[in-house]
Amino acid sequence: MPVIDVPQPEFMNDEEIAIFADAVGKFYQQHAPEKRVLRWREDGQVERDFWREAGEAGLLGVSVPVEYGGAGMDYISLGIVSEELEYVDTSLRVIMSVHAGLNCLSLLTWGTEDQKQRYLVPQAQGHKIATYGLTEPAAGSDVRGIQTVAVKKGDRYFLTGEKMWISLADVADNFLVFAWTDMEKKKQRDPAGISAFVLERAFKGFSSGTLKEKWGILAGNTGFFKMEDVEVPDTNLVGKPGEGFKIAMFALDQGRYTVAAGATGLIRACRDASASYAKVRKAFGSAIAEYQLVKEMIAQMESDYQAARLLWLRAGFLKNKGRRNTRETGLAKWFATVASERAAGDAVQVHGANGYSDEYPVGRFYRNCKGAVIYEGTREIHKIMQADYVLGFRQDRPTRCELPEYKA
Repeated sequence: MPVIDVPQPEFMNDEEIAIFADAVGKFYQQHAPEKRVLRWREDGQVERDFWREAGEAGLLGVSVPVEYGGAGMDYISLGIVSEELEYVDTSLRVIMSVHAGLNCLSLLTWGTEDQKQRYLVPQAQGHKIATYGLTEPAAGSDVRGIQTVAVKKGDRYFLTGEKMWISLADVADNFLVFAWTDMEKKKQRDPAGISAFVLERAFKGFSSGTLKEKWGILAGNTGFFKMEDVEVPDTNLVGKPGEGFKIAMFALDQGRYTVAAGATGLIRACRDASASYAKVRKAFGSAIAEYQLVKEMIAQMESDYQAARLLWLRAGFLKNKGRRNTRETGLAKWFATVASERAAGDAVQVHGANGYSDEYPVGRFYRNCKGAVIYEGTREIHKIMQADYVLGFRQDRPTRCELPEYKA
């Protein structure tokens, strides 16, 4: 029986959010105990059995409608799952971000009915794992700098290029990939020349590898994949030709939302670990929890946690209403990730020398938090975006497809 098989009203109130979060937390306590997660960190990836279990529980397709294999819950539920995942381990939330946020919700919104049946349904059920391929060796924040191309011949596209720093690159089954289809626009760096495609690992000419030198998010597979004249049927074109940039930006709105909620969970983990340690660790004859500067760090964590949670909840509410939320989601992602970095640094400080040891979890928190300050829009990118909104330099234009409004 799905862990989230509970009646859901139009919008959850505080009590219902708490009940759902508790149910999700208990699922992870049962299926992702510390010993199992430790093994995943040593192996460098989460075993497929866990994602099968999460799929059966309805978590991988939490916000995907029932008719497409999902649990049919609202977007706030997706945020709760992300927060609870990262409370356990950042690697788990990262997988949820790329699979559910970046890929599934993009297919739900922009995909054809055929694509939804072939890809979204098995992904929402956990039978297939999916990811997102935008970043390249020489193109991160500068999306227009990607070099992957897709040449059309008849009813086929042939993709050539390389993607880098891709979560699940070496384990995912399906990939949402972006490539130039208009070479004249590529020369002009006009993003209207970029298109989006669904690729399968089994497609001829596709290969992938794992990046083994990471110092954080150790239980999550991160790598690269190469395409050498990968033949893709034109039925796998997502959206219309030239809509790839818009789809990529749409996907980031959903991914950033899960990152914001996840970073909020990391702040909570830092707070809880620091409070527990401070009450038992003694110095100068008293528990360090009695000292004002330790209290100051814990108070900052609590303040940041509550503020970050309200920000992602606001973004989730707007998603539920079918309203554009790029500004609100970006602010939530920026604030929560920067706050999680501060919380992790302070958590190590509260633990003193012990914080520098893997005997305690806060060192892992510190290593894991940094990635989210970089991927899906660096903190600098988000600062510029938020300033431009305030100054009137940036306005979000309507797109042909918008995230479906949640209907209970």
